[in-house]
Amino acid sequence: MSGIKIRSVAIIGAGASGAISAAAFASEDYFHRIRVFERKSNPGGTWIYDPDPGPDLKLYPGALPPETDPPLRIPDHLPRTTAPSKQERYDRTPIYDDLTTNVPDIAMSFSDSRFSYGPFPPHWVPRQYIANYFSEHRTDSLLVLNTTVEDVSRLPEDRWRITLRHYDAVKHVDVWWEEDFDAVVIANGHYTVPYVPKVKGLDEYLRLFPGRVVHSKIYRNPRIWKDKNVVVIGNSASGHDVTAGLAGHAHLPVYQSRRSVSRWEGDKPPPGVEWKPVIREFLPTGEVVFEDDSVLTDIDTIIYCTGYKTSFPLWNEKANGSALWNYEQNRLKGSFWHTFFPQYPTLGIVGVPRVLTFRSFEYQAIALARVFSKRNASPLPPKKEQEQWDRDRWQLVSKEHRKFHDIIWENGETLDWLRNLFELAGLPVLEGHGRCPPVLNDETRWAIEHIKKYPEPGRHELENEDWTIVRTTKDLLHFI
Repeated sequence: MSGIKIRSVAIIGAGASGAISAAAFASEDYFHRIRVFERKSNPGGTWIYDPDPGPDLKLYPGALPPETDPPLRIPDHLPRTTAPSKQERYDRTPIYDDLTTNVPDIAMSFSDSRFSYGPFPPHWVPRQYIANYFSEHRTDSLLVLNTTVEDVSRLPEDRWRITLRHYDAVKHVDVWWEEDFDAVVIANGHYTVPYVPKVKGLDEYLRLFPGRVVHSKIYRNPRIWKDKNVVVIGNSASGHDVTAGLAGHAHLPVYQSRRSVSRWEGDKPPPGVEWKPVIREFLPTGEVVFEDDSVLTDIDTIIYCTGYKTSFPLWNEKANGSALWNYEQNRLKGSFWHTFFPQYPTLGIVGVPRVLTFRSFEYQAIALARVFSKRNASPLPPKKEQEQWDRDRWQLVSKEHRKFHDIIWENGETLDWLRNLFELAGLPVLEGHGRCPPVLNDETRWAIEHIKKYPEPGRHELENEDWTIVRTTKDLLHFI
């Protein structure tokens, strides 16, 4: 991008990755125009708590976001107003009442400001932290709230046209318009479009028993399932929390369906919980059949804690010549260091690898700001080398049977990735423009390796009411 001069930047999303991107770009004191577009009424991203999960989300077993979260139809002849869109946009967050962070605050919060307390504060702390971060860095003036980016299309000379939709709550209309930018940073998060796997009989089961099968995105607390027979699908962090909450309210036992054993599980389930294998089939009689041929009857609710699929309905694949996300391989298409795009030199993305969440976003944002202002300490590799990195990465993770954007801590991969971004960015200029990439000192690394939210049987040395110090660790970042 040697001949490209970037002076205007659009940042999509005002969660943690958007907050640090705004701070990093503003600190360069180079860009003439920075806008941060956020579809909710406040910054905070996925940490904003919606006490009402909204109407029941329709589930599409096995379906992917291009089908479940398609782009809106854009009106002709912008700017203009239209009736409010009725299409489901999955804009409510999945935060439940007792959710806390699961990364120690010293490693999770941005390097220039700690959470108000920790190590694993409740969800309102990071939400308020993000809002305050905009104010403390005076980037709240860059926010454009209640505004959804509906289309991102590439223009000649690697510029971008963005189509925007703002809901006017007074007039009850959607206001549409376009803006052009030299560069775009995508920071729109991942916990929006719920995913439910394809299981034999599930489509018919959903039709016959409406409301019986739900996704954990609508879970807020266990009280509505008091004395109900519940099956929880999944044992990741959300599956663990939902099962533990239900064990104090639902009819016992709470059944937890697991594909594999998690690190925090011992040799037997906790009191009030019965483990089951994965579901093999849903029967039209209402019964559920598991892989071990066991059958459950009289089930009131089945809660799928099976995560989310990344969705980019804003990306205009036709105008841009390629998809942004490869759903078959579950990864960004043609990225470099999970941050840059050799095919799109004025496009960046922050927050796809959730290594240390906020802190790892900081490395990405500073590197992008430095590259786009042409103040980076070392050059990006040539386009061919960036493309080769993508191919080599895919070959590696395929061989090791892991996800493309999962970055491992214990083998040094995480430090190598952060070091690459650190050295690419380099120092700010003498006059003080730009941010320093954060260091990952001994205290921070110790916290990552030893302070855990969930007790790990056979590994802990010292337990606190809300966290555990562990002696040995493997797959340290698995829970993020």
